[in-house]
Amino acid sequence: MLDGWVRRRIDPSMDRLGQGLARAGVSADTVTLAGLGLGLAAALMIILGFDGAALILFGLNRLLDGLDGAVARSTQRTDRGGFLDIVLDFAIYGAIPLAFALRDPGTLALPAAVLLFSFYVNGASFLAFAAVAAKRGMSSDIRGIKSIYFTAGVMEGTETILFFVAMILFPQNFAVLAYAFAGLTVMSALARITLAWHAFRGEA
Repeated sequence: MLDGWVRRRIDPSMDRLGQGLARAGVSADTVTLAGLGLGLAAALMIILGFDGAALILFGLNRLLDGLDGAVARSTQRTDRGGFLDIVLDFAIYGAIPLAFALRDPGTLALPAAVLLFSFYVNGASFLAFAAVAAKRGMSSDIRGIKSIYFTAGVMEGTETILFFVAMILFPQNFAVLAYAFAGLTVMSALARITLAWHAFRGEA
């Protein structure tokens, strides 16, 4: 919901940074893979209870997630890069709740499982919509130039970052935050399913 507003404000700066990295010979795929390493390191820090380090590493992961696209725009966008970006984003989004579950299985496993279920449903609706949209030749730049069709939702990347930051800062409130996040994520999925129901009537 906030991604469009945020992108308009940060994209110019991200593009300048991306151009600098591209001139230095850094590829977009290298940035994406470095981001994966930082994101997994953030999850490990959550498990170990080093929340300050987790917050810094997660912030760097999100920075690189924006920079890989900026580098690609400065050089050459590839299907492989777009594929990696989506898959590794999903990996990090799953790793953070899993890390909390491993940190305190007795208390945090259930809310983490509920949150991961909501991610599963939302991710399925997102990717299925993109696949059918591609089959029908639909395109959208509502969230910038992307490798697949992006539909706007209640819970997008910005909201995900805010919730994860809140969880890392206030781990004692993880359960409440996870249930709220899960509820909003399911709402986003249901809205996308409703959109698909109307948009995909009849044969392509």
